[in-house]
Amino acid sequence: MKYTIDAKGKKLGRVASEAASALMGKKSVSFAKNAVAEIEVEIANAAGTDITALKKSRDVYVTYTGHRGGINRETLGALIERRGMKEVYERAVRRMLPDNKLRERRMKNLTVKE
Repeated sequence: MKYTIDAKGKKLGRVASEAASALMGKKSVSFAKNAVAEIEVEIANAAGTDITALKKSRDVYVTYTGHRGGINRETLGALIERRGMKEVYERAVRRMLPDNKLRERRMKNLTVKE
């Protein structure tokens, strides 16, 4: 089953939340939390997402390499310039899915179209 979400004019969090819910299978009748749903989620028009200038400068993504002084900070605006909206949506949806063995298998069913 294919589930398409049009992101044009919508907020990032609302689209990502809807995609995460669909990837978990909560929109299907045969929902089981211990199985990967047979649903492919496509986010269309990702470049048309409504993101304010304040959010682009305020939201910071932090990663840690494991070494001393290895904290990397990147704003949302810099991430969009460097990697595009596809990476932003993948990070948002990944963090909304449960952290278990099924997360990566569910993420393979997500496609983002700019």
